[in-house]
Amino acid sequence: MIHPKKMIFYSLKNLDKIPQVQMLSKEERFNIEVVSNVLPFRVNNYVVEELINWENIPDDPIYQLTFMQKEMLTENQFKLMADALITNGSPEKIKSVANEIRMELNPHPAGQMTLNVPKMDEEPIAGIQHKYKKTVLIFPSSGQTCHSYCTFCFRWAQFVGMTDLKFATEESGRFQDYLRDQKEVSDVLLTGGDPMVMSAAKLAAYIEPLLEPDFDHIKNIRIGTKSVAYWPYKFVTDKDADDTLRLFEKVVNSGKHLSVMGHYNHWKELQTEIAQEAVKRIRSTGAQIRTQSPLVKHVNDDPEVWSRMWRMQIKLGCIPYYFFIERNTGAEKYFSIPLNRALDIFTEAYRSVSGLSRTVRGPSMSAMPGKVAIVGIAEIMGEKVFVLTMLQARNPQWTKTPFFAKFSETATWLNELEPAFGEERFFYQNELDQLVQAKEGQMFFKSDAGTKVLEDAAINIDE
Repeated sequence: MIHPKKMIFYSLKNLDKIPQVQMLSKEERFNIEVVSNVLPFRVNNYVVEELINWENIPDDPIYQLTFMQKEMLTENQFKLMADALITNGSPEKIKSVANEIRMELNPHPAGQMTLNVPKMDEEPIAGIQHKYKKTVLIFPSSGQTCHSYCTFCFRWAQFVGMTDLKFATEESGRFQDYLRDQKEVSDVLLTGGDPMVMSAAKLAAYIEPLLEPDFDHIKNIRIGTKSVAYWPYKFVTDKDADDTLRLFEKVVNSGKHLSVMGHYNHWKELQTEIAQEAVKRIRSTGAQIRTQSPLVKHVNDDPEVWSRMWRMQIKLGCIPYYFFIERNTGAEKYFSIPLNRALDIFTEAYRSVSGLSRTVRGPSMSAMPGKVAIVGIAEIMGEKVFVLTMLQARNPQWTKTPFFAKFSETATWLNELEPAFGEERFFYQNELDQLVQAKEGQMFFKSDAGTKVLEDAAINIDE
């Protein structure tokens, strides 16, 4: 029988209150402290008590997923912060050192701050990203935290107290005004942080307006969440669990599709009774659960982990959706895996499951031009190459266009690849440069205005 659980958060301030942490050596605890002064650390009692195997430290995948490791910083970065702590540096000094290191970690990759934020009346709209024509991302201000923080998180900059790196929007009508005018947008994705840290009432304040006739063009509402793995009680025994599910039912009954984008990184997150009950209750509302995860060294860099996870998801009625490449931000040097190895892991896992699991797409890099997938490795005209395509793109015309990069055994991201066959640039790069020059990330969504901006940008570049 499932019993309610009171959530307890642990952070750097009360790390020593975690009973299991007392098993760690003094050096290991200090290492956690050093790295956690740079990258965000938060974990809850469910993760600590039910997901981590404390007899397998430090190799346990969920421990790696939630507890900081020394190697997540470079030697120099670690020394800078360690010295500041050892010498009892002032809070201001520690913060200054931390911020200096953070800016070395590519806090907002792929143009999130510069290109993804749309404008209305020439003013940026806070807390919105519009990178792909059909989908707008909403960052609710009350949802910019998580039940636990993933050590690999590509949005870690949201949680470290640097105001100029944060994304968030209030429940005001400004994001609604933008969506009301964007008739070609069909999908809204509430993301964060994690929108499911919000109460049902707060969540409803963002979702219910989208059910009104003004937003008939919005067909699909998505909620990106790790709560299904890190705090499944949200959907089962929390005081507003039933209210949350009633909200889901309301969306479905309105005629819109509701998809919970469940972030599962390892099959261990699916094996508890409470996690499986959460899935069952969410699906009972008519909402669909689609699952996604990056490939993360030390966590799930094994084909068997993926195939087992996908099979469990199918058994529970979920749809495997994305296999991502870890983004080039934060502690990515610790977590990243060469692209050729990533393709091997994906392919081996993919081959070992039935067709029901093969809805998953990847390996995919959410890069500046779009979601770039590695289709395979081939030898063409005597040259070994990566075969690539875009599953989503800033310019919709780039989508599903095959292109080729020289094979590399070491490349871990798109910007480390070179065009094949003697080409100087990938096919999209001239247009992407013009988009960057114009600082108009949505130019390809607007036929007339986009053409004018593109022409002006081309003139400026030529000059």
